[in-house]
Amino acid sequence: MTRYLITGGRGMLGTDLSTVLADRDVTTLSRAELDISNASAVRDAVAGYDFVINTAAYTRVDDAESNEAEAALVNAVGPSNLAIATAEAGALLVHLSTDYVFDGTATTPYDEEAPTRPASAYGRTKADGERRALDANPDGTFIVRTAWLYGEHGGNFAKTMLALGSARPEVNVVADQVGQPTWTMDLAHQIVALMDSDAPAGIYHGTASGQASWFEFAQLVFELGGLDPAAVLPTDAASFVRPAPRPAYSVLGHDAWSEVGLSPMRDWRIALREAFDTGALKKP
Repeated sequence: MTRYLITGGRGMLGTDLSTVLADRDVTTLSRAELDISNASAVRDAVAGYDFVINTAAYTRVDDAESNEAEAALVNAVGPSNLAIATAEAGALLVHLSTDYVFDGTATTPYDEEAPTRPASAYGRTKADGERRALDANPDGTFIVRTAWLYGEHGGNFAKTMLALGSARPEVNVVADQVGQPTWTMDLAHQIVALMDSDAPAGIYHGTASGQASWFEFAQLVFELGGLDPAAVLPTDAASFVRPAPRPAYSVLGHDAWSEVGLSPMRDWRIALREAFDTGALKKP
């Protein structure tokens, strides 16, 4: 029987992965239960598993600017440890990465082989984690880059918009940053489809199809949440100065899925509607 291990598994994506894999032999470990920066602990944890799905990450993007070494322990050293351990155990690693490995200056979707040019400490540590994992287990590492995640379990932009929309008459949302809102349940199903296929190791972009600005995303969240979309007002990123730069363009291409006979993820609007229909998102 195939055995699965999810690391960092108590978060938004890890919880949905546990749900999708509930009828299989799956073990979920939180960050508290497994520190992936500890090589010996990782080696012991990985033993006996066929697939390891790493959702653990240091995601405090702004804090990483002044704590890059701390972020690197989770985002770079951790994936390296997991890749080394899976290579030794003959297991496969699925490692979650991010759009922040790119600088966001493109005007067409980033393909899977596009050069990484991170503009933030968080992006640098995630890009380093990708490289280390692929170097340590090149034939057994799947890098799945994702972005703009929302879901039922944990905080996210969609939930924040619903809360603000219920508390304020108007909400200002950035209109000059573009990406792909991605439901964690859709991503969980896509990862399982990848593991169930005979697709080769490499880089895959795990984001929804289509694209939107944060402003457009917020408008549809308001509409589907029973709030007034007109209460969402557009603004620009310069109005929200933060320590870490955000990519202005975070649209990822999906050619790798078609090349291995798998369908890319569905349009973000369809997924968002289902997230509301199923109760994964709801007005506070």
